[in-house]
Amino acid sequence: MGVIRGFEELNKPCRVHVVTDSQYVVNAFNKGWLDNWQANGWRGSDKKPVKNTELWQRLLGALQGHEYSFEWIKGHAGHPENERCDKLATDAADRIRN
Repeated sequence: MGVIRGFEELNKPCRVHVVTDSQYVVNAFNKGWLDNWQANGWRGSDKKPVKNTELWQRLLGALQGHEYSFEWIKGHAGHPENERCDKLATDAADRIRN
């Protein structure tokens, strides 16, 4: 959701380099999974429906007009920005629960 919301906040064409600890997100782009899912009617290589199709479609819509690349980093490994994002997400989730 963070990638989606980040792109949705952009109000002019941008060049964006997404750094994430989500291999799922990175591989969807860098290994061509998204292209295959779309070509196969949103089904994976196992012929089962792709999970969260509506979110993938929303992300694809948000990417329109932008140049983008994706890079994977290991989570919880001392990467300052990744640690900060994890803290912000955890704090926000805690506020929702309370």
